[in-house]
Amino acid sequence: MLEHGGCLIEAARRFGIPVADWLDLSTGIAPWPYPLPLPPPEVWQRLPEENDGLEEAARAFYGAEVLPVPGSQWAIETIPRLLPPGRVMMPQPIYAEHPHAWAAAGHTRVGWDAPADYAVVCNPNNPSGERYSRSELLSLAARVRLLVVDEAFIDAEPRESLAGSGADNTLVLRSLGKFFGLAGVRLGFVLGPAAWRQRLRGHLSPWAVAHPARWAARLALADRGWQAAQRERLLAAARRLDATLRSLGTPAGCALFCYIATPRAEALFERLARCGILVRRFDDPPALRFGLPGDEAQWRRLEDALKDIG
Repeated sequence: MLEHGGCLIEAARRFGIPVADWLDLSTGIAPWPYPLPLPPPEVWQRLPEENDGLEEAARAFYGAEVLPVPGSQWAIETIPRLLPPGRVMMPQPIYAEHPHAWAAAGHTRVGWDAPADYAVVCNPNNPSGERYSRSELLSLAARVRLLVVDEAFIDAEPRESLAGSGADNTLVLRSLGKFFGLAGVRLGFVLGPAAWRQRLRGHLSPWAVAHPARWAARLALADRGWQAAQRERLLAAARRLDATLRSLGTPAGCALFCYIATPRAEALFERLARCGILVRRFDDPPALRFGLPGDEAQWRRLEDALKDIG
């Protein structure tokens, strides 16, 4: 098991602070989730069916054909197992589940710009926030047999998305968890060539995506008004977070988090945790990632803690 954000129970045990007293900024999940109504009883009582309108809603939102999967994590783990072992190029740092899954499937990670059979990028990069343009990614796709682009954090600024690019050797991963604030739903989508979607479909168990998840996603993906308001809210909060963190260094990031590379990462993590503020710490390179506070009380709590740290 790799370490991830959101481990509040473990943080509560380690620092002796009750779970309810924490400000969790460790995940990059939007603090304003899509406001789901109560589901009708049949969502709980009936098995899910594929002709429920989810694929149509997702196709309209992403502008591409999709395969719903039980979280993009499922795709991250499954895709490397379907390929002959080879050399896979990834930037450093990157979301740790990617190199973990490719190594477990027998592939060898090589440095950025090294000759490779496959390539994996997050756009924006998790955790550093680095962005890649469509032209850069299509150029990269031309150099490898398969390019996997994890776009978990792109929904607030989707201009450079490869969704619908038509590249026949590119798979795009999207998630309902970050932008929509519905990480607990555990639903993602694979966008890419029909042959790859069909191949992945063959590895899904029956009813792999739960009925409540399909119902929730259909509503969220179709609500254009809420999506527009969410983008404005996230971008404004990201600008405020960038300004708030300037005392620690030069922030990078995207609409859902800020990333600070600093040799003081471990000490700052500890100081913030003792204030009941959980952030994400990285060791290689040393860095912290901050998610967005959700209201004025949370902003003041973060700002006061940073003043105390100095």
